[in-house]
Amino acid sequence: MDTTDTFHPGAWLAWLAAAALPALSTRNPLYLSLTLLAVAVVYAALGRRSALAQSWGAFVRFGALLWLLSIPFTALTSHYGTIILFRLPKSWPIIGGPITLEAVLYGLTGGLALVTLLLIFAAFNVAVDQARLLRMTPGFIYGAGVVTGIAVAFVPQMVTSWQAIREAQQVRGHKVRGVRDVLPLVMPLLVTALERAMQLAESMEARGFGGQAVPASNRQRTLNQLALLFGLGALGAGFAGIGFWPAQRLLAGALLVMGAALLGWSFWDQGRRVHRSRYHRWVWARADRIVCATSLLSLTIWAGAWLGRGESLFYYPFPPYTPWPAFQPLLGMALVLLAMPALMLQPAVERET
Repeated sequence: MDTTDTFHPGAWLAWLAAAALPALSTRNPLYLSLTLLAVAVVYAALGRRSALAQSWGAFVRFGALLWLLSIPFTALTSHYGTIILFRLPKSWPIIGGPITLEAVLYGLTGGLALVTLLLIFAAFNVAVDQARLLRMTPGFIYGAGVVTGIAVAFVPQMVTSWQAIREAQQVRGHKVRGVRDVLPLVMPLLVTALERAMQLAESMEARGFGGQAVPASNRQRTLNQLALLFGLGALGAGFAGIGFWPAQRLLAGALLVMGAALLGWSFWDQGRRVHRSRYHRWVWARADRIVCATSLLSLTIWAGAWLGRGESLFYYPFPPYTPWPAFQPLLGMALVLLAMPALMLQPAVERET
């Protein structure tokens, strides 16, 4: 039985790509707010099904705190703009001068993008646990995937352990009045971490961690090396084209697709020579197909706007540009589609796997 099973991991990967692209490609506060709202609905729906949401929620709250700090910091240190809210004495170092609406909006959009990205990855990690991510890791880098999965799960597990230890000490009447009172909290946390590390090492050794790969021929090795070389080169050229030659977005997009295809083929060819045991196959249900289709539709619409008309996503509040963001209903509807997983989630009951 699995109480945290939601959708096929492939559908969640499509949703992750569709949600992350707007947060990475624009600073328009209207689009970012829609993205944040859609992702927050999904995260809230997932939070009722998994205890991991509480651990990842700490990261989201930390990002929100940074966001709140970035707004006054930008407003007090950047004195450009034409819409002046108020003035501080010029004799004050750094912060003295006019406080403009443009500077407030610039700090608002930067922090909004950060919080949106944090919430996107928090929702994805709650929906797709480390075991499922490891199953999707190519076979030839399965060892690195295990290490990465352990590293990703380390901090949420530490947050959960810290909360449990703090609650247990509070029940015993422990109160933190100084530095010495922190020791009864830190020592159990350290012991718990060491015990978890020993148990993990023993379980990996008992399962014979490390797969045996079929040796590749010289021809296969050469093809894989060429695919990696040209794939990375195409990705680098595509990202450079987007940054330095914005008018050539279509060519840069074609290079990115070609580079990703070459790397994907190389990963698949190397992974198929590693023998891995699979106890059951993932099945695409109707809800999985709907979530994947809507995510790909949102991704396609946004990628088309980004590659074809990148200026429609541009936002910079300082002169000579206007501080009032533009909005296109089609792009807004594409962002609303990101809330589809919350609408398709089944009630939080145990399901057979």
